Amino acid sequence: MSKTYAAAAAAVALIAAPAVAEISDGKVKIGILNDQSGVYADFGGLGSVEAAKMAVEEFGGKVLDAPIEVVSADHQNKADIASNIARQWYDTEQVDSIMELTSSSVGLAVQALSAEKKRITINTGAATTDLTGKACTPYGFHWAYDTHALAVGTGGAMVDHGGDSWYFLTADYAFGYSLEDNTAAIVKEKGGTVTGSVRHPLGTTDFSSFLLQAQSSGAKVIGLANAGLDTQNAIKQAAEFGITQGGQQLAALLLTIAEVHGLGLEAAQGLTLTEGFYWNRDDASREFGRKFMERTGKMPNMNQAGVYSAVRSYLKAIEAAGSDDADAVAAKLHELPVSDAFAPEGKVAANGRMIHDVYLMQVKKPDEVKEPWDYYTVLATIPGDQAFLDPAKSGCPLVK
Repeated sequence: MSKTYAAAAAAVALIAAPAVAEISDGKVKIGILNDQSGVYADFGGLGSVEAAKMAVEEFGGKVLDAPIEVVSADHQNKADIASNIARQWYDTEQVDSIMELTSSSVGLAVQALSAEKKRITINTGAATTDLTGKACTPYGFHWAYDTHALAVGTGGAMVDHGGDSWYFLTADYAFGYSLEDNTAAIVKEKGGTVTGSVRHPLGTTDFSSFLLQAQSSGAKVIGLANAGLDTQNAIKQAAEFGITQGGQQLAALLLTIAEVHGLGLEAAQGLTLTEGFYWNRDDASREFGRKFMERTGKMPNMNQAGVYSAVRSYLKAIEAAGSDDADAVAAKLHELPVSDAFAPEGKVAANGRMIHDVYLMQVKKPDEVKEPWDYYTVLATIPGDQAFLDPAKSGCPLVK
């Protein structure tokens, strides 16, 4: 071999060095941090961990020739515990990105910490619009749904059908406040009124005093600005008080197929709700849903399908960037379209919000169900640009 050829070969070898050299620590490590034992365990929990693993397996367990590892932990719906776990993951366990983050207080805390550490977060379980509003960061992304989309879907639909006076029963933390505020704004925008609200502790099992206040308000609609077991318990106890029989309607502002299954169709039938995903929507969603069902015994909700999409998009961004450097990956997340079983035509806006269609649905009557988990009738598809806030109006300082 001539010296000239050898030099040229060496130069080519440097240019074409294995991409794994661009992967920090020689691996890509993704943390799923969520509620695995509390009121939101069915909403995300171990189902979200399985969804993440499904996305990893689609990549053959590697990206840029580097192995991909998924770790998980239970944050117990406490922001301080979540922050401590995230800090340990970043500082000593080489975790590159954290996702899911059920509960808005947790999502906000971990997103802020991750910005300091220059690590990517993709929230799917948290709902507050502050994540892509005043609390946005260059490394923070929001998938699946948010309180604005829920308000536009369920809140807007109920006002359009005559539910023009509202009283809110609200979870007493950031998520509940955001959901109430967004829904109240939509109600008023459409000419409705808000007669009042009451706040309840997260995880309470006794809604009697709160429901009695809502009942005595005389509002046509009682807006349940809560989620998970809180929503299930509120709906069950509302039936005991005869609230709907008395003419008032319940608006379950964050209800997913997991909670509908937990309630049972006898209790849930007729409820109107908004989800960003339904397993029986099209061929791609059905294929994903059935694979998830084989692994977990349940169909995925929008949070769990959103985790699958978020992990898949993150890995595609690493592949496109040729690196797991957070700045390079963030740039690719903004640039690349999202096309998967969760969102066939998604796009990431300048504030980190993934824009995609959401679906206004009604829970079927038991005799309308044709197969297991066939719980919804899709009433309307809400285009993403209508469901989510205009990034220019989000309050995110990153949006020019």
